[in-house]
Amino acid sequence: MKVITTRQEIQNISLHHKQKGRTIGFVPTMGYLHEGHLTLASKARENNDIVIMSIFVNPLQFGPNEDFETYPRDLKRDEQLAENAGVDYLFVPSVEEMYPNSLSIQMTVYNRVNVLCGKKREGHFDGVVTVLTKLFHLVSPNRVYFGLKDAQQVAVVDSLIEDFFFPIELVPVDTVREEDGLAKSSRNVYLNAQERKEATQLHKSLQTARSSIENGERDINKIISEIENHINTTTSGTIEYIEIYQYPSLKPITELKGKFIIAIAVQFSKARLIDNLIMELA
Repeated sequence: MKVITTRQEIQNISLHHKQKGRTIGFVPTMGYLHEGHLTLASKARENNDIVIMSIFVNPLQFGPNEDFETYPRDLKRDEQLAENAGVDYLFVPSVEEMYPNSLSIQMTVYNRVNVLCGKKREGHFDGVVTVLTKLFHLVSPNRVYFGLKDAQQVAVVDSLIEDFFFPIELVPVDTVREEDGLAKSSRNVYLNAQERKEATQLHKSLQTARSSIENGERDINKIISEIENHINTTTSGTIEYIEIYQYPSLKPITELKGKFIIAIAVQFSKARLIDNLIMELA
């Protein structure tokens, strides 16, 4: 595996492989890799000749009170994990490399962002699509891989690719979980021992909702209340939201029909955790 730090070099490498007729699978990350990221890399390895992963903690997607400075970073560890997962090129640019000048064009996301996490993180997805547009142009991948743990991000990336005619296939990958069901996340390190035990209840609450739906429950308010009661009685976390929308449009629904997402966010003392369930009904 080769580590690349400049725009020019990663662009040259990508162009070289594309000219040779090789397919490129791309895994954009913010580093501090866990099994979720490595699963994305493994999927990319299965389907492509070349695998490129990026590690870039993007300042544009952090709000003024969010954890950009304290976001966990461990590049040496990440390099080893990426290599073990079959990554061919690890692109690790600096902030100055990705943003050499102040932006003269502002990208703004209007749809799929006024709900779930996007509702309280104004400008977050503007930063996501800005950096992804840069990365897509530099890497020119055939396929790009994202985890469904952040299903709203997948929905926004779907819009980005469609609206700007990127010749890229979006490959959503199921959430990777710990053995006890907790969705793997770089932010799990912020949980204390008791919170770590409680955090498993997020997934359990969604599975309870799934069972209710499979047993015929169709009342959206009852399903939300069931999840709310489960989390409030089994954790010390504070519920930020429990919401149900069409997916991937993230438009409101009045009945459970077609493809939909049940998404939750819970704030613990130093960690905000998200999880979701995507289902489809005729």
